[in-house]
Amino acid sequence: MTTPGVSRSEQKERTRRAILDAALGLAEEGGLAALSLRQVAKEIGIVPTAFYRHFASIDELGLTLVTESFDALRALLRDARTIPDDATASEWELTVSIANKSIDALVTHARQSDQHLRFIARELLAGPPAVREAVRHQLQLVERELATDLAHVELTRAWSSSDLAILANLLVNAMLIRAEELSRSASAAETRRIADTARRQLHMVLVGALRWDSSK
Repeated sequence: MTTPGVSRSEQKERTRRAILDAALGLAEEGGLAALSLRQVAKEIGIVPTAFYRHFASIDELGLTLVTESFDALRALLRDARTIPDDATASEWELTVSIANKSIDALVTHARQSDQHLRFIARELLAGPPAVREAVRHQLQLVERELATDLAHVELTRAWSSSDLAILANLLVNAMLIRAEELSRSASAAETRRIADTARRQLHMVLVGALRWDSSK
């Protein structure tokens, strides 16, 4: 994998990137737990020993993919979770606005980061132990970030921290499931169907959540 006119450091970074991309693609078939470094090396045309110049193990490679994948998920949620700041909006208008904005962001990012979003959904359940734990930890961090945002919404300002955490968990898991479905959609019609269902589901959740009395 030597390219004329490319420095050694640039070539090393290209090879590292190729390893990550190959692993992400190959893991679609049987998951990261079933992947061997020989498969990855063969996929990009390097000898197996060259793999160790970049990663100590498949687990270490997987942890790097967890970081990349959560960068993609955070970008999705950052776009989706912007709370409309309109004091005159009714509860119904607020929930419609949040649901529409969230699902629009979901559709866009599911196309752009399809493999990374599927990686999170898959490895959370079936990844190697170290990778599963890393995914769980990152999901907890994402949920805390969302709970902090939700605490600033007028209708949830009096909620307990535990109730905010429950709502954040519910929203993050729902978005991740729908993102994984959207990333696999094979046609525009299927994408619209999934998006419409997700929009209605999110709207229902928000209507109920914003009427929740956290004091009881």
